[in-house]
Amino acid sequence: MEKRDSWASRSTFILASVGSAVGLGNAWRFPGLAAKHGGGTFLVVFLIAMFAMGIPLLMMELSIARKLHKGAAESLRGINKKMEPVGWAATANAFVIVTYYAIVFAWILLMVVGAFKFGHMTGDSAAAKGVFESMTKTTWDVVGYTIPIPVLIAAIVAWGLMYYCIRDGASSVGAVVKYTVLLPIALLLILAVKGCTMPGAIDGLKMLFIPKLSAFADASLWIDATGQVFYSLSIMMAIMFAYGSYLDSATNLAEDCCIIAFSDAAVSVLSAIVMFSTMGGVGMLDEISDSGIATAFLIYPQAIVNLTSNGVVNVIFGVIFYLMLVTLAIDSAFSIVEGVSASVSDKFKLNPKKTTIGICTVAGIISLIYCTRAGLAWLDIVDNWTNQINLILIGVLECITVGWMFDPNKVLKQVNKNADKFKMPKWWFITSVKYISPIALTTLFVWNLYSLFVIKGGHYGYAFWAEFIGGWCVSALVFASGFIVKLIVKVKQKRGFVENEVEWIDED
Repeated sequence: MEKRDSWASRSTFILASVGSAVGLGNAWRFPGLAAKHGGGTFLVVFLIAMFAMGIPLLMMELSIARKLHKGAAESLRGINKKMEPVGWAATANAFVIVTYYAIVFAWILLMVVGAFKFGHMTGDSAAAKGVFESMTKTTWDVVGYTIPIPVLIAAIVAWGLMYYCIRDGASSVGAVVKYTVLLPIALLLILAVKGCTMPGAIDGLKMLFIPKLSAFADASLWIDATGQVFYSLSIMMAIMFAYGSYLDSATNLAEDCCIIAFSDAAVSVLSAIVMFSTMGGVGMLDEISDSGIATAFLIYPQAIVNLTSNGVVNVIFGVIFYLMLVTLAIDSAFSIVEGVSASVSDKFKLNPKKTTIGICTVAGIISLIYCTRAGLAWLDIVDNWTNQINLILIGVLECITVGWMFDPNKVLKQVNKNADKFKMPKWWFITSVKYISPIALTTLFVWNLYSLFVIKGGHYGYAFWAEFIGGWCVSALVFASGFIVKLIVKVKQKRGFVENEVEWIDED
């Protein structure tokens, strides 16, 4: 086996994995869903889903990749050759996600600069709400295809930063995660202290932590909490396969995966404390939205200008808030690129660094569509299909591959290899991989289709042609990607290309 890049230390791997898992969804989607579903009620169901599905599937992906030392596509090929297309679907879907995630990152960079405008908007919520729109010139629809220069500059900076972080694979990632993971936690703590010391903050914290028992009967609560676990942990996105492939065989995955999952949950709760205490402090609890874009770019600016009567203080907290989002966004963004790069370079025996450059270049060009004035609408469409349709179906297929087309006991053996104080129980892991996770994900998938076709009448809210192109066509390409790769391999084989042999060999 060719020498593969590896993590410098256990702590580096854990920080990198936590950085990938902890992203914008923790800061804005989690608090919004908590507000939607009765605060403490959502927290309870989220933790149940984390234990029942999130932790076992995180262990599954990391252990398979550590065993085979390959990215998503080749790892699943090592499990079952017929299921390699599932790995490519995860890789292709991740590629689509990073094309728009990078532009969300760019918008946040813009808002760091835009936050200085809050100094002249004390108490003026309407003006603060319009800052994002004025900088991006968004039309809120699929019309208007000029690119505002500030957005273009921010996009170039975003892609440059992402490439810089992963230019040398695990080694360069390890060098930056100590800052990009720990800094947002420090900034969140600052914001939490500020929020919790505001008059009215206690109302927000009560809303967050006190469960509403009647909410447990709401099916959408369980659906949303389950979905949040999968979106949050970066599973089913090729990322954890890439990160697992850089692991040393001596890694104690049973413990490390629990650390990663609990860290992700802790940051989610801390983010919710910031949001609920701040919104309670400024009397805007009813404004918390389960739309991350609305929360970060429209709602929170209104809260910032109402924090104090001192514009300078408001600017400081505005900059801290958006810097926190910057540090949350960057490691999630570059980890997605790393997941894609690992799959492609493994399959075609390419230089990882050159592969990363190529992926960043192609994805950067595609991402220009989201830089346009119509970009936010296109992002909304593509994000809905990649997350609500593609990601969930990929999860179902991964569980079927490992749980039913392979022996999950072999994977569990890898999980518990080197385990000391804590070993993953067989009943927990096997039951989750074979039954709970695929059933829950299938239910989530069916619910999302029901919501789209029955509740919304098959129409997401934009022009049909835009939804067809940005939604169904993108999904079709994602699931066709594995078969496209097979055709490419066949053509290359005629020119002498030989595929790597990837096989799961049981240890004595």
